[in-house]
Amino acid sequence: MTQIAFILLCHKDPEGIIAQTLRLTAAGDCVAIHFDARAAQADYARIREALAGNPQVTFARRRIKCGWGEWSLVAATLSALKAAVTDFPGATHFYMLSGDCMPIKTAEFIHARLEEEDVDYIESFDFFGSGWIKTGIKEERLIYRHWFNERQRKWLFYTSMELQKKFGLSRRIPEDLKMRIGSQWWCLRRRTVEAVLDFVAKRRDIPRFFATTWIPDETFFQTLVAHLVPDREIRSRTLTFLMFTDYGMPVTFYDDHYDLLLAQGFLFARKISPEAKALKDRLGALYSETGRDFAISDEGRRQFAYLTSRGREGRRFAQRFWEAETSLGRNRTLLMVACKKWHVAKRLVGRLRGLTQVPAVDYLFNEEATALPDLGGIESRLDKRMRHRRALVRMLFEHWQTDRLVVCVDPGSIELIQDFGNDRAQLRLLEIDCQFTDDYLIGHARRVGLAGPHTPVTAMDQLLPTIRYDVKFESDRLRDLDLAAHYRMRQSGTIEENTMALAEFLDIPAETAREIATTDYLFVD
Repeated sequence: MTQIAFILLCHKDPEGIIAQTLRLTAAGDCVAIHFDARAAQADYARIREALAGNPQVTFARRRIKCGWGEWSLVAATLSALKAAVTDFPGATHFYMLSGDCMPIKTAEFIHARLEEEDVDYIESFDFFGSGWIKTGIKEERLIYRHWFNERQRKWLFYTSMELQKKFGLSRRIPEDLKMRIGSQWWCLRRRTVEAVLDFVAKRRDIPRFFATTWIPDETFFQTLVAHLVPDREIRSRTLTFLMFTDYGMPVTFYDDHYDLLLAQGFLFARKISPEAKALKDRLGALYSETGRDFAISDEGRRQFAYLTSRGREGRRFAQRFWEAETSLGRNRTLLMVACKKWHVAKRLVGRLRGLTQVPAVDYLFNEEATALPDLGGIESRLDKRMRHRRALVRMLFEHWQTDRLVVCVDPGSIELIQDFGNDRAQLRLLEIDCQFTDDYLIGHARRVGLAGPHTPVTAMDQLLPTIRYDVKFESDRLRDLDLAAHYRMRQSGTIEENTMALAEFLDIPAETAREIATTDYLFVD
């Protein structure tokens, strides 16, 4: 039977710590608390008094003054672990939590999840090759000794490191260890914890080495668990849901995140705002429920990245495509059909193929499965098509021996359109302006991975206005290109208006354009 010993590292909010501990122990589990020695003694005394006499609660034998990025955090964790191993002999799992973590599943669900597999859950990626560290120093974390906190004594931190570099004072990493890195929020089995504690007791050189590394809470347990446990018994992931902003700071959750949190495939979430009292109350009540099923959609991180990146990705700091590896040819005309509803553009192009002799291709830069002739492999993958886009389109002109070619593009491919606009060939753009219902936008969100069949209604309510604005924004950007030949066909337009736009865009007779414009199923979703 599974029993969890929660290793609770905390430094504030004594009332919250008390409530969290009572909640966890009420479900039959145990809690080992380390309360930062920098915190007020009165707060610590309040916690001890409130939890006195609870046999499922213990405290680290030694309180340590903790600092972000320092060995002190690992030392505090080890102190709480030792107390938990000694005082809770029935504990089968040891789960790291902070004071601002909350459960996002029921205790019943959490226990069942841990019983599914006899494994450890800890992020454990190759330190040097995984790219887990996005910014800041990397190998310098390990090969130089760090005695000063970078956040509190920045000048001393970097001066000390530069002096070590200057005088060649780098050190060797323990030869028998392959350095790993990952989140500090893990859940380990009892035998793994005992093996780590035993290894540390026997190998005093290991804690000495990590004691002067930078941010060892992201490397110490990650490295030792991978050293002591077979790979097949490690799941390199955390069971605690957390996200980071573009600036490397943890995302904080508030009262309106309840449905989003429950829909994630994790057991706990970090970090919950101290002001999110309603969220804490709802999650606290949830933990004790039984028989509760959860619809897991798991798009929390994708949704956060999407909603916060508009204005960064694709707007100000967009990826550039200015590789003019070849020209399409001065006497050629590229006819681009830009439509957010891909099925509408495909229907229009299908009608065009049947009524004219102009070759037409569907979304060759947006859809891997687009049918293309054999062009020697350049057409095989989307990344190849994009990287060699001018060469690809030139080869299509040559394959069909034509000087006019129709291609479909997503309106969001603005840099792609602009790149072809800079070519010596003539570019004509037909923008198809469609109407978008909420149901269609929900389907779009699911197709692009922003939502799933179980995404909560509240999460969709947050996404829809942004997606709707995104569509309008893309249309505005197309007009801002100020192309000489930009035509618009509207779902709300009259037959005459759409016929004129098609005739001018394709340079075809009005009768042929009208046949296309009057297609009765053209805009049907």
